[in-house]
This record gives sequence, C-alpha cells and structure tokens, in this order.
Amino acid sequence: MNKEQLEGKWNQVKGEFKQKYGNVTDDDTTFAEGKFDEMLGRLQEKTGKRKEEIRKEIETW
Repeated sequence: MNKEQLEGKWNQVKGEFKQKYGNVTDDDTTFAEGKFDEMLGRLQEKTGKRKEEIRKEIETW
C-alpha cells in the first residue's frame, strides 16, 4: 500500500466519523462533508491518486 492509498483509507475513516458525528448533532453540513471525504478516500485508495488530483478531476466534470 503506497502513501496515497494509506491516506485514502484514513480519509475514509475520517469521513465515516464526520457522518456519525453529524447524525448525533443533526448537523447536515458535517454529514455531507463526511460523505464527500469518504468518497475522496475511497477514490484515493482505488486509484492511488492524491486528493488534490481527484478534486480537480471532479471540478472539471
């Protein structure tokens, strides 16, 4: 597992935590941010790309 994949896995964990925290506080913004972070983490893990690269790709869609 390379550095980008490891960072992707960590971002997934952070995203899941933000979702759980968002549910507890009923903060929809935190929940949505957590979902996005989880998605970025999964993409990082699968592709090995940096988060910034993935964000740029998404912005161009």
